[in-house]
Amino acid sequence: MFSRDSQFSRHNKAVRNAESDRDNSSSRHNGQLSPTKATHHSSPKVAPLLPSSPPASERLPIGTEAIEPAAERSLSWQVAPNLFISFKYAWAGISYAFTTQRNFRIHTGIGITAILLCWALKVSTVEVAVICLTIGAVLVMEILNTALESLVDLTVGQTYHDLAKIAKDCAAGAVLMAAIVAMLIAALIFVPPLWALLLR
Repeated sequence: MFSRDSQFSRHNKAVRNAESDRDNSSSRHNGQLSPTKATHHSSPKVAPLLPSSPPASERLPIGTEAIEPAAERSLSWQVAPNLFISFKYAWAGISYAFTTQRNFRIHTGIGITAILLCWALKVSTVEVAVICLTIGAVLVMEILNTALESLVDLTVGQTYHDLAKIAKDCAAGAVLMAAIVAMLIAALIFVPPLWALLLR
């Protein structure tokens, strides 16, 4: 009885092995892995560490990566070919700011008055240098404010935009802060000798 049962179990085991071999061979024939093997060999996808290269339409031609000389910039207008022309353009910007911007003329007048006060009160050389640097800083901020306003007007035209207003307000605020600091410095330098002159 036990030999018959063992023979029967061996027969069933051989049948199961044959069916398993047939399933594996059919899976290999179809180019597919069994579920167990697919699960065992599958791995998560990893994102590439390096950024992908831009498409061909956005790539620059070979040799154009270097900065072109000033005289060969095709998209620029009125590029200065020499140093003299550069100074000419710079003076044109200063002249435009003086003739069109009221605040620039006011700051220029105050600066000239401060320099005359330095000469009249015979302040030290260091104090004169501080006054001149302060005047220059205020005038430079005024010119930058004019340039930014012109650029914003060129961008938005006659239309209103909140960001354009913010840009202009911030530029005007920078000029105001520079002017306030300049007045504080002038007060620290001029008030003591003026007070001493009045008390004589």
